[in-house]
Amino acid sequence: MRQLVLSPRWIMWHLLTIGAMVTCGLLAAWQWHRAGSSMGSALNVGYGLQWPVFALFFGYMWWRMLGMEIRRIRGELPEHPWDADPEPEPEPVVAAPAVATGPSPFGPRPVRARPVQADEDPEMAAYNRMLAELAARDND
Repeated sequence: MRQLVLSPRWIMWHLLTIGAMVTCGLLAAWQWHRAGSSMGSALNVGYGLQWPVFALFFGYMWWRMLGMEIRRIRGELPEHPWDADPEPEPEPVVAAPAVATGPSPFGPRPVRARPVQADEDPEMAAYNRMLAELAARDND
C-alpha cells in the first residue's frame, strides 16, 4: 500500500487534490469577504457555501480512486473495465405493430398493445388478451 501511495503517479494525484481543495478554500474565503463588502450580495454568500462543497467532492473522489486502485491491485477489480465479464444481454422488447386510439381530452392518443409472451403467467396472458380485444373494439 505504501508503494502505491508513494508512486509518482499517485504523488501527482495527491498534489492535484490538495491544490484543488486549497484553491476551493481560498475561493470560499474570497466569496465570504466579498459578501461582507459594500458590493456583496446573497449570490456571494451562495458561492461561499458552494466552494467548500466542491473541496469535499475533490477529497471524496480522491478517496474513491485510491480505494479502486487498491482493490485492483488486490485482484478484486479487473485491470480495465472492458476486461470484465460482460453482463448478459436483456431480452429485446417487442412492440406490437397495431396502434389503437383511446379517448382523451386532448384528442386521440396512440395506445400500443404488447404481444402476449408464451412463458407468461396464464392469468396475465388472459388479461392481456382482454385488453387487446378492448383496444380493438375502441378502434372500430
